[in-house]
Amino acid sequence: MASTSSSGRPVLGFLTRRREGGQWHWTDVFTYVYLVLGVLLMFGPVVWLVLSSFKTPAGLLEFPPTLLPLGQIEVQVEGYDDPLPLFAVTMEDGTVKELAQIRRIGIMAQMVDPENPGERVSVPINTREPIREMRVATENYIDPLETFNFLRYLQNSVIVTVVATVITLLINSMAAYGLAIYDFKGRNAIMLFVIGTLMIPVTIVLVPTYLVVTQLGMVNTLWAVILPGAATPTGVFLLRQYMLTIPKDLIEAARMDKASEWTIYWRIVLPLSLPAIAVLAIFSVMWRWNDFLWPLVVLTRNEVYTLQIGLNAFQGELDVQWHYVLAMTVVTLIPVVLVFAFLQRFITTGIASSGMK
Repeated sequence: MASTSSSGRPVLGFLTRRREGGQWHWTDVFTYVYLVLGVLLMFGPVVWLVLSSFKTPAGLLEFPPTLLPLGQIEVQVEGYDDPLPLFAVTMEDGTVKELAQIRRIGIMAQMVDPENPGERVSVPINTREPIREMRVATENYIDPLETFNFLRYLQNSVIVTVVATVITLLINSMAAYGLAIYDFKGRNAIMLFVIGTLMIPVTIVLVPTYLVVTQLGMVNTLWAVILPGAATPTGVFLLRQYMLTIPKDLIEAARMDKASEWTIYWRIVLPLSLPAIAVLAIFSVMWRWNDFLWPLVVLTRNEVYTLQIGLNAFQGELDVQWHYVLAMTVVTLIPVVLVFAFLQRFITTGIASSGMK
């Protein structure tokens, strides 16, 4: 017990640190309130999303909404084919009885005692409260993965994201290497041109890009989603700025040792640029995984849909299957969270260190 309490003291001390002197100051209170508010704003919607993904369709429509996935208890009553919802009804004499609702007509509800099905009672709807229990709707995840071919959509999204990210990192790092390591006339002008393309809206190049993809015969293939966005000006700019911090003496020493340009790029510059590459990898995964407009344009066959296009199938003109949409949205968040959790240590290293190791 002593070791457990002693191990918990550093954590407790870290969470309750104050200004010098040990006395609480108004700045300490403000700081903790600010941090707690920030955590709630950032993670509150995510927690609500995850908990709501386990609710039943009826639970999602309840007002006021509940945080936990609660479902109303239903009982089988003799003489009725379908189970009836159970309510706690406050009677005129003040007693509370558990009655099942047959139907609701306006502000009155027709109820029946499950133990005495022959006796019906009409009560005002404001005198009844639904009896609920914790009900985790795991079918929200199982049904789309089994019935709606979401495993195929998930596989397509993984292929697009992984292949596109690898190609993006390779092409952007090569372009950044040329613009950062080599000194030639027009280098800054080329960089300004690359940055200038950021001001061009995606919708302007949408039609020309579609025509090129059509001429190459890549419509309704995953390559139509992977290749058009392989080179990104943001990635070139990010990697080029980081590679400029690598000492030129290191590059010249490698050339004096008769290292080829590919060896310098692959074995020296690329390892030293890992923090920036990790940041670009996170951006690329988020861009490709969440991309909706371009796959919607070039993919029309069901078997090549990505996960984001598959989610659109649950949104009809008159009805939206929110329980499936929320569950599959949680599934789409998992890869991004895993990638960030794995690569965030490289980001920390990039902030704490320079280009030399």
